[in-house]
Amino acid sequence: MKISWFKRAITPEIGTRVSGYGMEDVTFSKWSELFMTGLLADDGKNKVLLISFDLQCMDIEYIYSFRKLCAGILNMPSDAVMLTFTHTHGGPQTNCEAGFADHLNIPYMEMLEKALQEECSKLAAAPQAVECNTFFYSIEADENKNRRVVTPDNYAAFLPHNAELRKLANGYTDKELGSVIFIPAVKGQERFPIYIIGNYAAHPLAAHPLGTGARRISADYPHPFREYIMEETGSEAMFVSGACGDMIPQKDELGSDGAIAMGRSLAEGIFRSLLDATRNPERFCMKSPRVGALCRSVEVPLRSMYRNNPAILPDRDLGKDTITLEIQCLAIGDVCFVGVPGEWCAELGAEVKWHGAFRKNFIAFGATGYQDYMCPGNFLLQGGYEAQKQHFPPRYSIAMVKTAVDATYDLFDELAAEQPGQEYDCPTATNQFKIRPEPISASTPYPFNKQ
Repeated sequence: MKISWFKRAITPEIGTRVSGYGMEDVTFSKWSELFMTGLLADDGKNKVLLISFDLQCMDIEYIYSFRKLCAGILNMPSDAVMLTFTHTHGGPQTNCEAGFADHLNIPYMEMLEKALQEECSKLAAAPQAVECNTFFYSIEADENKNRRVVTPDNYAAFLPHNAELRKLANGYTDKELGSVIFIPAVKGQERFPIYIIGNYAAHPLAAHPLGTGARRISADYPHPFREYIMEETGSEAMFVSGACGDMIPQKDELGSDGAIAMGRSLAEGIFRSLLDATRNPERFCMKSPRVGALCRSVEVPLRSMYRNNPAILPDRDLGKDTITLEIQCLAIGDVCFVGVPGEWCAELGAEVKWHGAFRKNFIAFGATGYQDYMCPGNFLLQGGYEAQKQHFPPRYSIAMVKTAVDATYDLFDELAAEQPGQEYDCPTATNQFKIRPEPISASTPYPFNKQ
């Protein structure tokens, strides 16, 4: 596996309208830079490009345009280019909100297009193309909670508006901090990671208190996450937000100290992952990893009460009876990033993690557009903020999940099957788990890596 990468600041000017809470919120200051980070992975046959932006989200029209731009420069299919978003609420307006289409920051979008063109051109002309061993790992990180409290009669309360219920938070919480780790395949460099992707589900809303703190340009906790990894390991890092629709930080909206603490705590989870993954290469180092990508779609009806409602739907959906939701899968060896069309609640993400075809299935926030919140069907009966924002009826949530799961199997079969079109059936044994497949020699030096 050869990788190349880029990192570019995409920070807007102070005074820019900030995307997130109030449509008229204007930035007063800057807490951190915003970045776009890109990784190009090449297995010798196929290439994939994963780009993460410190932005809230992006309209599908721009996503399609930017995918096509990058793919054309790098001579690869546009489906093999995935754009995902950290979902920070401290960046510029990069999507058309219902009733506020004129707030889309078009000059900023033009700047992004130029930046992508320049960075992809650099990759095409002079890629780093570092040959790497590729590892995966997952660890539990107790930095988030579910912001929905459900009562015994199956009604939901929204914690950000009911602080007295915070200790009763009882919803499913996805605490998986997933990672993909690249280490140069050069003797003597085995303990020097060169690129790390982290995946976690929590709204970047730690550094977002009421007042001026909510009017800062800010990447929130993903910024100290990446910075601390670089400081302590020397590795570049990317943050990919997961299914964070109903996931919030443990200390949400309480200021920048909380964002720093959370980012560093997640980075420490990565440090632990690095140690265990590299000390157990027979378990966590991918064997001849391949890359690939594909897109699938499902058509769903709009909720009857929301059709032609300009306060709920963006202009592009007014007058429609149905909308098309796209799922994008991008695989790097044993890990599949599943790109979704908006703010999936963690329960939906868990279904894909549980049923997906790959060793690890990670959700990539907003990779196929922004169709607002998306919930398990029963949430629409429970009520609450997330359910109120869903654009399609409850029975179609599972159809969307099935489309995502089927897409992982389609891609897995494409990469793993010996013959085109053949369905791959992985071998399963009763006692499949082994800490080590063979004994460690008494003369093997710590940390027990094979020489």
